[in-house]
Amino acid sequence: MRKVIIVSAINLFEGGPLTILMECLEYLSLNMSEQYKIIALVHDKKLFKISNIEFIDYTRSRKSWFYRIYYEYIHFSFLSKRLKPHLWLSLHDITPNISADIQAVYCHNPSPFYPFSFHTFKYNYRVALFSLFYKYLYRINIRKNTFVIVQQNWIRSSFKKMYGINNIVVSYPNASQILAPKVDAHHKQSKTFLYPAFPRVFKNFEVIAEAAKLLCKEGFSDFKVIFTISGEENKFARYIADQYKDIPTISFTGLKSRDEINILYKQGGCIIFPSKLETWGLPISEAKQFNIPIILADLPYAHETVGNYDMVKFFSPDNHVQLASYMKSFIDGTLVFDGNKAEIVKEPFTENWKELFEVLLNATEKSNA
Repeated sequence: MRKVIIVSAINLFEGGPLTILMECLEYLSLNMSEQYKIIALVHDKKLFKISNIEFIDYTRSRKSWFYRIYYEYIHFSFLSKRLKPHLWLSLHDITPNISADIQAVYCHNPSPFYPFSFHTFKYNYRVALFSLFYKYLYRINIRKNTFVIVQQNWIRSSFKKMYGINNIVVSYPNASQILAPKVDAHHKQSKTFLYPAFPRVFKNFEVIAEAAKLLCKEGFSDFKVIFTISGEENKFARYIADQYKDIPTISFTGLKSRDEINILYKQGGCIIFPSKLETWGLPISEAKQFNIPIILADLPYAHETVGNYDMVKFFSPDNHVQLASYMKSFIDGTLVFDGNKAEIVKEPFTENWKELFEVLLNATEKSNA
């Protein structure tokens, strides 16, 4: 009789988190479904066309936190006793009350590490509240896990300090699946600065806009800044568009598809990525694939994501004057890059689903020592 692997992801329905779930289930379907019975707990099984997986959906899971809490802390307890899983993997932050030989939680929300501010609360109260809420949500049952999975080493260090646990796996995203083949675009002498990002408060569009505003005041106009927002996406987007609509060098293009973004990458120029909160920062990895110069927020996630790369310059994410000086140097062709070296990440450390499941399934006992 095959042992059971349960992947719980009842709140994942779009974007990057859904992509993580899809990749996880596709790997299990292709590589482990003969040895194990795979059961996926999802929001809506209509979203999936993956063979060799038994889907159970919970369409009420996103209607309210009441349903979410009920499923995680009450319903799943009974479900686990009935299904008797060998491995229970929770892909969305919460450690449920369950029984399993091996239990793991994937913590991908970095909200606890984003400082609360009234500016954030004004334009996205959920981000502000989650920065307080998730710190305590993660804590519930966290010691029940055989493993806690995070995407970067700096998050592991933060979790160790915050929760006093050591059973943390750093699992990098599978870059080979999410990135296009390497393309040489750095020879393009474009004076364009691109920031491909969805309009969320922590994305820090303001520092680029203020830098562009300063350069215009100083008489520099031979450059272009591209924001991939229109100003209509949400309250914060409307604020950014209204605040900086009169700066002639800023272009609000609207959201772009992956193919459209790739075209912009191929045109060269420079990527600016000033976000204050990321678990990875995919445009950083994408820019590397196209050999594009990058100006990055001088934050731990950015150093870890960019890894080994020569054409990178770091700046303080709150200092638009410093950013403006680097933009001016890039326009003049005199920017001196800092360069970056990948850090050595201690075990347990994985870089794809195969390696991650090898770590999880080779566990013999729970250990939080």
